[in-house]
Amino acid sequence: MEAAFKRGAAARKTVFPLFYFLIFFAFGALFPLLSVYLQEEARLSGAAIGWIMSLPPIVTMAAQPLWGTAADYTRKPVELLTLALGVTALFGLLYSLAGNYQVFVALTVLLSAAQSAIVPLSDSIALHHVRRSGGNYGAIRLWGSLGFAMAVLAVGWLSDHIAFAVIFYAFSLALLTAAALATRLPRYPMGAPGALTRQDVRGLLASRPFRLLLVATFLLFGPILANNSYFGLLIHELGGTLTGIGLAFLFAAGSEAPFMKAADRLIGRFGMVRLLLLAALISAVRWLSYAVDPPLWFVYVTTVVQGCSVGLAIPTALQYARRLAPERVQATAVALYSAVGNGLGAWFCTLAGGYLLERWQIGAVYVFFGACTIVGVFVLIWLGKLEKTTKSAGEKG
Repeated sequence: MEAAFKRGAAARKTVFPLFYFLIFFAFGALFPLLSVYLQEEARLSGAAIGWIMSLPPIVTMAAQPLWGTAADYTRKPVELLTLALGVTALFGLLYSLAGNYQVFVALTVLLSAAQSAIVPLSDSIALHHVRRSGGNYGAIRLWGSLGFAMAVLAVGWLSDHIAFAVIFYAFSLALLTAAALATRLPRYPMGAPGALTRQDVRGLLASRPFRLLLVATFLLFGPILANNSYFGLLIHELGGTLTGIGLAFLFAAGSEAPFMKAADRLIGRFGMVRLLLLAALISAVRWLSYAVDPPLWFVYVTTVVQGCSVGLAIPTALQYARRLAPERVQATAVALYSAVGNGLGAWFCTLAGGYLLERWQIGAVYVFFGACTIVGVFVLIWLGKLEKTTKSAGEKG
């Protein structure tokens, strides 16, 4: 027993941080610069870029629940994760060979279907490990932010000075390395394969707090994820270089790390809904400030507030979704939460942003992001009141 505990501690201290660093390094290498690549190298229109950049979240919306259900059904999340990493890396390499709009669309769909499994399966495994062996999920997840930050700076510089296609090679290499490392992730005894039923999933969706969390996730994370597609264009329009885009993402993603580490402690002190409200309010102010054609230095300075918004929102919302779900469907709950925010919300905001960019300019995109987030604030207030009412009724009962 003692030896098993020591192995778990070693996994938490080395394997999980490095694994999260690699997968988010891959995402940071590709996604922040992809819209600029499609504009500058592929010479696509704003509407075409909007359509392509909106495909990953809508494919994610369809594919992520299937991956989560498959993990709950087979009870083999590590094996499914390893498969998804390898296939995504392959499509990343093929993406670098695309030469026209139709090929970009086809490869985007295939890459997104495989890539959509990576984060929810990784998070389910990490949360299960923390619950069984102790530790802090935020302290693990912060390595993802550090990897993302390092990637956008390093790969942005390489794209500026060597070749733009390096974004695809760095993406695939990091994912292949992560796939090799995934074989060392801990495996725990789980229920027998096939234990999940439709009634379990229906029961989860019947939960009013869980449904409200999904709506809030749509409105809060949709703009956050869509910003990754348009933030590079904002900086480029304000006169920034590719290296400058990487520097801005470095400040933004790097600032998330300390807040992710402190998230568990802050959850215990203030509660999950209050932290999500704080994150949503900060995000809304940030988006609206970008809508008034700010100077480039202002954009760089304000990127650090992403730590207090995204750095708190990601671990808090994820743990809240898991807390609201019965143990039998927790992987499914995490996948649904991710599909709505990373999928449906990001798709809607990215697609709408493309049309706003085509018809007006980048400022209109951020007005829209701010409006969505403000509506999300009201949904979170509703969720907080519902939670308070439910808690009071339980105490009286």
